[in-house]
Amino acid sequence: MIIDDVLKAGRKSLAENEVKELLREAGIPTTDFQVAEGFGDIDQKKLKFPVVLKVCSPKILHKTDVGGVVLDIHREALEQEFAEMRKKFPDEKILVESHQDRRVEVIVGLINDPTFGLTIMFGLGGIYTEVYKDVTFRIVPIKNEDAEEMLREIKAAPILEGFRKIKVDRDSIVNILLKVSALGEKYSDKIDQMDLNPVFVKEKGAVVVDAKLLLR
Repeated sequence: MIIDDVLKAGRKSLAENEVKELLREAGIPTTDFQVAEGFGDIDQKKLKFPVVLKVCSPKILHKTDVGGVVLDIHREALEQEFAEMRKKFPDEKILVESHQDRRVEVIVGLINDPTFGLTIMFGLGGIYTEVYKDVTFRIVPIKNEDAEEMLREIKAAPILEGFRKIKVDRDSIVNILLKVSALGEKYSDKIDQMDLNPVFVKEKGAVVVDAKLLLR
């Protein structure tokens, strides 16, 4: 298993591709991605352009802060942008993934609280999560009714209920919350913190765009 392999390697953090592979095993939708050391490792036939480049390392958790994310790259610019990313991070792998249309952004997370144990978090996502702090918590595991309540509890709940004709697939959010809860329950003794942020919620479906995981 991915988590066991990471712990055996003496690491406490996972690279983004490792987290997304873990999510996929749990049935949680993520972006399509490839991981490359050199430009020749990329199979462009499997890419849907435009794409995003990210530095992919368990040592770099806040990629945007170090210039490790480049968005909206078209086919003709990919090789040059990859070379620039390689210069900036010569010792790290590069993740290439499909660009996602920005929709409503939410955050789903797990936090191992010293008092309550493993808790699941849900709220408004994106770069303003820490500013608005519009989140709610439950103790893992949760049931369907708990997930529904979490959607109603945040201040931004009207956005999820059709505010200004914004169409959001609420069922897809509930599905992700339940599957993240199940994943947390399975690894409750090993997970310290997990952040899925942002999760883009669309008119139909939702997808985890960025993911971090720290182990105990």
